[in-house]
Amino acid sequence: MLIMSSFSGSAAVLALMAIARTSCVSTTTVALAFSPSPPHCRRTTLLSKSIHGKYPTHPSRQSAIIVSSSSDDDSTQNNEEAARLQQKAQELRAQIRQMESQIGDERRARYNGQLAKNPIDEEPIEGKKSLKDKRILIVGANGRLGSMVTRHLLRTHGSDVKEVVAACHYIGEATTRGYGRLSYEVGAEDGVGSIGAAWSSEEERNASFEYNPQVMGGYNLNILRVVEVELLNPTQVNTITEDVDAIIYCATDFEGNRPRAIASLNAAFLFRAVASPLKGRVEIEGVRNCLEGLTGGMNDRRWKEKGVGAVIGSVEGEKATSVKSTEPTQFVLVSTAPDVFKEFETPFGEFIGLKRQGEYILTEEFPSVTYSVLQMGRYDERVEEGSELLYEDAEDDTVVVDGVIGAKDIDSSNNERNDGKQKRINRRDAAKAAVEALLDADLERKKVQVYTSIR
Repeated sequence: MLIMSSFSGSAAVLALMAIARTSCVSTTTVALAFSPSPPHCRRTTLLSKSIHGKYPTHPSRQSAIIVSSSSDDDSTQNNEEAARLQQKAQELRAQIRQMESQIGDERRARYNGQLAKNPIDEEPIEGKKSLKDKRILIVGANGRLGSMVTRHLLRTHGSDVKEVVAACHYIGEATTRGYGRLSYEVGAEDGVGSIGAAWSSEEERNASFEYNPQVMGGYNLNILRVVEVELLNPTQVNTITEDVDAIIYCATDFEGNRPRAIASLNAAFLFRAVASPLKGRVEIEGVRNCLEGLTGGMNDRRWKEKGVGAVIGSVEGEKATSVKSTEPTQFVLVSTAPDVFKEFETPFGEFIGLKRQGEYILTEEFPSVTYSVLQMGRYDERVEEGSELLYEDAEDDTVVVDGVIGAKDIDSSNNERNDGKQKRINRRDAAKAAVEALLDADLERKKVQVYTSIR
């Protein structure tokens, strides 16, 4: 039979002769052509399409592989094989088109702010919330309330929690005092202590304490990690939030960023303090940075565990319906009741208004995060510790004026109802409430006032 080839020369002829000699088929014809197939080769077009289906009929790109036999049976088998391959190719193309269509729908849903269905997410598992093997971050652990929250979490859930990360917010010279407060609360100073002589250098004069298992065995300090962070620096915040499961946010800063910028001569903060005096608040920008770090870390873990579908399904705008009911509340924000600090003004506005801005960011800008907002009554150490915690649904006192979020005055009716008295709570009970909010399903996605007494 005829051998056609676009190759010329003895090398091509020798190669084709070698193929013919080694073939087990009685009569073999191989055609490699970049020109239209002659009439007697048209029966192989089907096979050509199935193997080189991109340009099956283009005159300049056609490629055919013809295998023929002296018997009609071989020809029939070739046609059947070609039909099978063509059917398989069509099925693969249909699968590709379906996958591309699904990806396109998810992308459009994401950019249009709609809900992208996530087929990978599991159904919620009914059960009691648990801190088993969870990593909990306490922001503002060097504050008076934050240090007590750290202590309560370690001593009541230390056997379950994987790690407690105590984030000490940088507040200039007061940071050292905050470390001392945290050290005292968690019991790090209950061991055998020593201190250098008064005439020693400052380094040698520092106090140190040895671990005493008999006294400190139940303190669970082995799962405590202390970190220092500037909450107004998103990069630092991302570092401490990337692997946590829940956050208790207790941080506040009555002075804002300007005094800290000037005291430390930090050019970045100094420029921001002058250019944007309303920015740089721990209660506002710090909350947003922590939420962005938390959601980013959760998406990274979902990507590693379940793939891209889980991440696409967790875009902002989607309620966290895929979160198992056994998971702790992801963000507990400690805020302030309406009748507390009403008279307190800051260079940035009313203190209560700043707190409401942080609440608005949590509830409106990050709907995929499960949360509890605890508006604490006035802290009063004269209130007996260990009193029953009382919860009351918080009234919506958030108001937006000229694009600025603040708090409207709604406490006049409360004062009349309470004869001018205020809701109060001992700080240690407030710390207990903050920890319990991680596990209280009744407080999830709610804003409540928390107190133990009215005085």
